[in-house]
Amino acid sequence: MKKILTLAAAVLMTVNVFAQYENTAVQVGQKAPELAFNTPEGKTIKLSEINQKRIVLIDFWASWCGPCRQSNPGLVKMVDEYSKKKYKTAKKGFAVLSVSLDKNKDAWVKAIQADKLSWEYHMSDLQGWQSAAAAAYGITYIPQCFLVDETGKIVGKYMRAEEAVGDLNKLVKE
Repeated sequence: MKKILTLAAAVLMTVNVFAQYENTAVQVGQKAPELAFNTPEGKTIKLSEINQKRIVLIDFWASWCGPCRQSNPGLVKMVDEYSKKKYKTAKKGFAVLSVSLDKNKDAWVKAIQADKLSWEYHMSDLQGWQSAAAAAYGITYIPQCFLVDETGKIVGKYMRAEEAVGDLNKLVKE
């Protein structure tokens, strides 16, 4: 009986730890807040333009974030696999929009290159934790990801990109 109570207490503590990190600013089912920021080249890109007829995984990260950098190889692998698939209603397929919470442009660009983040959609306002993008999505920790369907609705939120695989698989054309 003592072992069961100890196990139950451990489970409750774990649930409470994860609950404190739950992002309640945006919810599954709501329209994704617009993002419009500069690429490393200085061109402004918008989520709404990327998202037209396309599923988008929004990945919040930074060059200085160890867990972000550790999860980037998994994200690269996921992009390689899921960008080639056909989707039920997203005619333009799947893309990743990386939103950096960096302040240092050189560090951001070097991390994109070093981690082989070869997709075309990278944006940042170079304001770190004061980023308008972070505020719009209630970002209090990174990495953090949101899956947005082709209609612009959030269909999932995750601590790491790999957690989106189950929801992506539901959208893949059989």
